[in-house]
This record gives sequence, C-alpha cells and structure tokens, in this order.
Amino acid sequence: MLPSIFQQAIPVLKKIERAGFVAYFVGGSVRDHFLSRPINDVDIATSAYPQELKGIFPRTIDIGIEHGTILVIDEGREYEITTFRTESGYADFRRPDKVEFIRSLEGDLERRDFTMNSMAMDADGKVYDPFKGMNDIHNRVIRTVGSPDLRFAEDALRMMRGVRFVSQLGFKLDPDTLNALEEHSRLLEHIAVERKTMEFEKILGGKWKREALALLVRTNLYRELPHLTQQKEALHDVANLVRLEDINKDQTWLLLLAYIGNIDTEEFLKGWRLPTKTIRERSKELGILKERRKSGWSKPLLYRAGLEAAINIEKVYECLESKPVSSVETVKEEYHSLAITSRQQLDVTGNDLMTWSNKKGGPWMKELLAEIECAIVTNTINNDKETIRRWLQTCNRL
Repeated sequence: MLPSIFQQAIPVLKKIERAGFVAYFVGGSVRDHFLSRPINDVDIATSAYPQELKGIFPRTIDIGIEHGTILVIDEGREYEITTFRTESGYADFRRPDKVEFIRSLEGDLERRDFTMNSMAMDADGKVYDPFKGMNDIHNRVIRTVGSPDLRFAEDALRMMRGVRFVSQLGFKLDPDTLNALEEHSRLLEHIAVERKTMEFEKILGGKWKREALALLVRTNLYRELPHLTQQKEALHDVANLVRLEDINKDQTWLLLLAYIGNIDTEEFLKGWRLPTKTIRERSKELGILKERRKSGWSKPLLYRAGLEAAINIEKVYECLESKPVSSVETVKEEYHSLAITSRQQLDVTGNDLMTWSNKKGGPWMKELLAEIECAIVTNTINNDKETIRRWLQTCNRL
C-alpha cells in the first residue's frame, strides 16, 4: 500500500485520467518512497497541457506556467502539476532557453538529471523506469540520465546536486558521472551564489558529508564556491575528522570556520549570501569557541553563549579535540545550573537603577546591568532586588 501522502493525491491523478490524459507521481518523492525516506510533498507530471488542466480543476494558480507548472488546489490541498516537456538551449548553464510541451512520459523522464530521479509511478503503484533508476538505487549509484557531459552542460548545478545526494544518501557517483564532474567543474562558476549555497548547506547537513566534502576537493568543485578557492587543505582536514557524522549543518559551518582560521568571519559568510541572523550566530559561536579552547567553560562564558550555541560549540570542540561525547551533557548540566540564563530573569530593571541612583538613563545603565548579571551568574550575589541594591551600594556603584 502506498504511503498516505500518495494516497491523498490519487484522486487528483484519477480526475486527470478521467479527462482522457495520463498522470504520474515523479521525481524525488518516488525515489524516497523506495528508499524509505520521509516524503514532504509529491510532484505530479501529466500529458495534459496547462490550459487543459485548468479545464479539469476549477482552482489553479500559475506558478511557472511558461515551464508547464501550475498549482492545483483540490479538496483543500495544493499540488504542483507539470506538463510533460522537453528542454533545449541552456545559454546560462542553468535554465532552458526553450521548453516544448509533449504527450510522452518517457520524453519527459529523459530530460531529468539522475536515473534515480527519472522514475514515475501511477495511482496503482506501478513504476515506469525506462532508465533503470531502480537498479541504480539498489546498487546505491548516482548516474546521469544519458550523457553526463550533456546533463552538466545543460545545468551546471546538477554537479552540486550529485555531491549533495552523496551526502544525503551515501551513494557513490558512477565512474562516467564522476569523470564528467571532474572535467566540467568550472561550469559551476555560471551558477548564482544563492543556488550553490543552498546545495552546499544540504551537503553540510548530510549523514555522509565526509565523502561529499572529499568529492568537492577531488573534483575541484570547491574552487567555484565562495571564498573556498584557497581552502583545499581546510576542507581536506575537515573531511577526515573522526566525529564528523555526529554534527549538524550549523555545527559543520562552525567547524569549517575554525579550520579556515585567520579570516574575517562575517565577510566570509556574507560571500555565501547567508541570512544576517545566521552570520551573527556563527560569528558569535566562533569567538566563544576560541575562548572555550583556550580557557574552558566559565559560568559567564556559558551565559553569554546561551544553550543552543553552547551545544554547537561543544559538539565542534569534541570534533576538534577528539573529546568524549559526554562533554555535551556536562555543558547542558552546567548551563541549567546557572542562577539565571537571560537578562529578562534579573530581579531588577533599568527603572530600578534610575530610581536608586537618581540618574537619567544612558549607556551607564547597560554596563551596570551587565555587571549585575555577571555577579549573579558567578554566584557572587543572589538574584534578589534588595540584595542587588545593597551590593551596588557596597561597591559604590549607586
């Protein structure tokens, strides 16, 4: 029996079929079904042209109609449905210059990147696999549909996708695909940074990132990634760390930054077009990681880090120093034992300080609150308003 995510969409396929066309589940959802991986959504391909689909379904939204894709809303659920098509002319090494709608399923599957992504499945669960994708899944091989030289020249991002699938699935590139990737790696320079970053982050988050990072080095793809042209040694070293499989995407970013070393961290991450929040988080973590490696954790350092960052830092520290995994649990225990874990928990406010000192607000207030935080975190004083007031008086800070 098909998983529920397919079951829910079967009525959509049936409606298309009753109108005289064919429709199939295609792409990653079919692949992941046979790999027993989680499926977040299904893609549907059909012989019906966009205008014909609009005649079948009353509620549709044009989301890529020039490429044959529309959003169908059926029974309260949304489905992306794409007309069978061929593509030609890739002047920018990414998007086709010409798209032609066709009625042939095999013609549509032929334009796809890898054999494991070129399978289709009908409403009864029958699989259509003209390029032997199932065989490659069984053998854990990533192989292009047809000529790898042609596939990578059409869309250079497919090279990064291939490495990403190595990281996510633990598959190997077939020899011809690997050779073509090595030969055409420079084509990646034509791809937008944002696209490359999206694939690179998926590589960093994969279970088999070690093999994928080694592939980036072997194939010279790393040279076409932001700020990595001179970082072959750092990538090689990271790929050979013992506990690499134990860390997530954010932690792997931090690990890579630690290995690269003497750089402007914010400028490096900006080059990848990462969100400002992410740049600030990784930069802060790198600074605290350096302190942690030099002097160990102190209560103020743990407090400044926060729990999530402290865990990221300790996981990376374990990789760098080959420390036991239990050190993360120790950090969690120490963090939860802190008297306070945020400024909002202080039993005093800026208004209290202004009242006690008879002064107007200003930068002095932020500095004094920081001193109070440190005193409480280090257990110098209790987090009690009157105790804090007396301590400030004793220190001549009021």
